[in-house]
Amino acid sequence: MRVALHCPYSLSRPGGVQGQVLGLARALRARDHEAVVLAPADADAASTAPGVGLDPAALVVVGRGVPVPANGSVAPVALWPGAAVRAARAVAAGHFDVVHLHEPLAPGDGYGVLLAGAGPKVGTFHRAGGSAAYRLFRVPARHALARLAVRAAVSAEAEATVREALGGEYVIVPNAVELERYDTARPWPEEGSPDGVVLFVGRHEQRKGLEVLLEAFGRLAPGDHGGPRLWVAGDGPATAELRRRFPPADRIAWLGVVPDDELAARLAAADVLCAPSLYGESFGVVLLEAMAARTAIVASDLPGYAAVAGDVARLVPPGNVDALAEALGAALGEARRGTGASAPEALDRAASAAARWSMTAQAARYLELYEEAIGRTGAGTLAR
Repeated sequence: MRVALHCPYSLSRPGGVQGQVLGLARALRARDHEAVVLAPADADAASTAPGVGLDPAALVVVGRGVPVPANGSVAPVALWPGAAVRAARAVAAGHFDVVHLHEPLAPGDGYGVLLAGAGPKVGTFHRAGGSAAYRLFRVPARHALARLAVRAAVSAEAEATVREALGGEYVIVPNAVELERYDTARPWPEEGSPDGVVLFVGRHEQRKGLEVLLEAFGRLAPGDHGGPRLWVAGDGPATAELRRRFPPADRIAWLGVVPDDELAARLAAADVLCAPSLYGESFGVVLLEAMAARTAIVASDLPGYAAVAGDVARLVPPGNVDALAEALGAALGEARRGTGASAPEALDRAASAAARWSMTAQAARYLELYEEAIGRTGAGTLAR
């Protein structure tokens, strides 16, 4: 099968949707399907493809991304009309059996993909939480959705968001993880601490709760060996201010954006993965990655996180510094002793649970939906 996978967000910036699109493309190509990714990026396909693990022939760069505020974050999308035209032309010239759009109503070039031709199209919705754009553009959005033969959502929260705003029927296909990358990762060899290591991975913005984590981490006891360490991966609009308030020191390492292989190694080396987001998380991919790497988890008690790791993670009220500090201290203590959530059998259970969300299984499910979309479009009946 020849499949076009559209990502509305620049591949030059790490992100959840980008990771899902690229992982699905690699999984489909591993099954001998021709998956081609259409997306914005800051360089041409030949320069971008190696960095995202694709052959240049499997990537079409439609334009450059520009930052646009969205859902408490900043989304790098291609807003220029030329990007939509290039995307539409790529679809028209690609002779694809099916076109799969992620976040099909995100602003930018995706509308060129959505409106290109009459072939089978599948849409996957990731966003959770209220959407002003959905409300403001309800009528044209519903017309655009009529172009989709099959609609999917990554979680019950994402489904509720789009259904409340736009109506329609949706199949839930959870996000997935390339498990082998984390299951076989060798621990990062440097910068650890006998008192334990906490890892944060995410964009440095208010919604992700990094400031709450930094405040909570500062309240942890110094320990017998200088205290635990905090690895802060990623960057964002709040990086400079947070680094000023919490400067690099023996206990805090600001890593910047790290490559996927290094991230897997640091997850394998860390004692605790902390996900302190305040809101807007439809699914916890980074939690699954930690589970696959056999790393204990402390996270905010959000529906998207609880659905993924509620049975294995310590969940705390979002934004509660005291509760987060207490949970981190308890988790680090268990890690030092090899008990509780850090006992070998508990970490094995978490890894087994993560296997339910493998990218291989997700690819198989989407192939079923692609066949369904082809059948519906051929019969001339679109999804409600």
